Formats: sequence, C-alpha cells, structure tokens
Amino acid sequence: MLESVAFSLGPIHVRWYGIILGAAALIGLMLAIREGKRFKIVPDFFMDLLLIGVPSAIIGARIYYVAFQWADYKDNLWEVFMIWHGGIAIYGALIGSIVAGSFYMRAKGYNFFRIMDILAPGFLIGQAIGRWGNFMNQEAHGGPVSESFLRDSLHLPNFIVNQMNIDGVYYHPTFLYESVWSFVGVLLLLWLRRRPFLRAGELFLGYFVWYAMGRFFIEGLRTDSLDITGPSWVASIMNALWSPMKIVFEPGALTYGGNIRFSQLLSLLIVIAAIITIIVRRKKGYASEHYSDPIVSSLAVNTNNVVKEDETDKGVDYDSNRTV
Repeated sequence: MLESVAFSLGPIHVRWYGIILGAAALIGLMLAIREGKRFKIVPDFFMDLLLIGVPSAIIGARIYYVAFQWADYKDNLWEVFMIWHGGIAIYGALIGSIVAGSFYMRAKGYNFFRIMDILAPGFLIGQAIGRWGNFMNQEAHGGPVSESFLRDSLHLPNFIVNQMNIDGVYYHPTFLYESVWSFVGVLLLLWLRRRPFLRAGELFLGYFVWYAMGRFFIEGLRTDSLDITGPSWVASIMNALWSPMKIVFEPGALTYGGNIRFSQLLSLLIVIAAIITIIVRRKKGYASEHYSDPIVSSLAVNTNNVVKEDETDKGVDYDSNRTV
C-alpha cells in the first residue's frame, strides 16, 4: 500500500493529496495561460484568478459538504474548520471558484463566458489529475469487487490493484474511472475550441455537460455519496437512467439512508441546464460571438474612447490622421 504522507518536516506532514492538487492547479493554469496568449491576455490575469479561485474552491467545497452533513457538525462547530480531517465536495469547489472568479473578471472588464471558455480545459485536467489524490488516500472508491475483476477484467497494474485493497477488501477504482473520463474530455475540448462553429460560452457549457454525464454514472458506483430522501418518482427516474450500468456493474450502497444521490441529481440537472442554455443563447442571439473572436476588456475599450475624445478636443482627426 502506498503511503498518503509524502514527507514530514518535524510535526508537519506533507501529504500526497495536497501535492497532487497543487500540481493539478498549476497544470490547469499553464493551459489557461497558453491559450490566453492567443487572445493577448497577460499571464498575470490568470495567476491572479488562481490565487482567488483556489481558496474560494476550498471554502465552497467545505460549505457544500458540511451543508449536507450538518448533523455531524452541529454539535461540534470547530470541526467545520478542520478540513484536514476530510470532507470536501468537487461541485462545491466549482461553485466557490466560479462565483469568486466572476467578480474578478467583471472587475477587469472581461466577459464571463469568454474567460470561462479559456479556463474549461484547465478545470477538467485539474479534476483528472486531482482524483489521484483520492487514490493516495484510498477514498472516493466504489463498492467491493474481486481481485480478478481488477487484474483480469480491467487489466490494472499492481500499484492500483494493491491500493484498492482496503482492510482486505478490493474496491472499484472510481477515482480512475473519473480521471480517464476527464482526460478524454480534455482532448475533446481542445479539439472543439478550434472548430469554426463553436460560439462563445459553449466550450464552458460543454465542459459541464461532459463532466456531469460521467459523474452521473460513476457516482452510482460509489459508497460515500451524499444522499438525500426525495420523492420516489425522482429516485425511479435516476435508477432508470443508471440501469444500463447494471449490465456490467452493481450500484454502490447508499451510506446515509436516503434514496437519491445528490451528486447524481445535480449532474442530471447540470446536463439539462447546460444544453438548454446553449440552445437559448443561440436562439436569442446572446452567443453571436465565436470562440475564436478577439477578447477585449471593456476597461480597455472605455480607456481608448476617453483618449480618443481627449485627442479630438485637441484637434486630432482619427479618420484622416491629420490635424484640423
């Protein structure tokens, strides 16, 4: 079994989980900076976004998790802040980072959808890499499976098979399923963003469609899902949509006594909302810009207009480039 602690500095233990998440964030940043140069956006803009987005993601991820597990925290509020004890959720991280980042984009005069298009592949590759932190911690796995399933059916290498042996029981490597799904999604997004038909905002929305589809089916295998008790007809729809997976897999057990996995429900709603948004934005003309069109900050436009007006007052004719 691989150790979750990478190294120690006295009483301070540096865990692989943190190292892997840090690497994931930096690789996502590099992708954004590289694509941003194509639109003449300075690297500092994306580095500032990362500095704002990472803490916001951690806060959002923790709030999301605690909200659904409030019974475990209401009698011990200090535990809410002890994030090193575990308990974060990726959808909460996305909500926190996107909300905080949107304020920064607005302050810099950039269109939200145009910047999120650039960030989308970075989000997805960050998630693909970040899931290996769950692997090191032996968490976010699925239900029990046989060793032969991992070795002979999935043909996984020894280091993964051994790490999926937890207290003598082998489990579904759902971290791996989601990581592979996300890596394929990155390739798809990189291909899509060079297609002439792609409109502004659609790469970002496509990211949500891809990730949420995969999360819906993978979540059904997990045994640590945040679940809720909802209408039986909603649970029936969810089970029916997931039922093709039963040809190969058995669903993971619901941990907290509910009948609906909230991440599955949210994934389904995200897919529907993203597709509707793409259609409506095209119908209403909100997506008139293409992905490849120039990105210009409204602050730069306003500053340029002020300069031109000032120069016009001084007698400069920009149309004829002569003094009048």
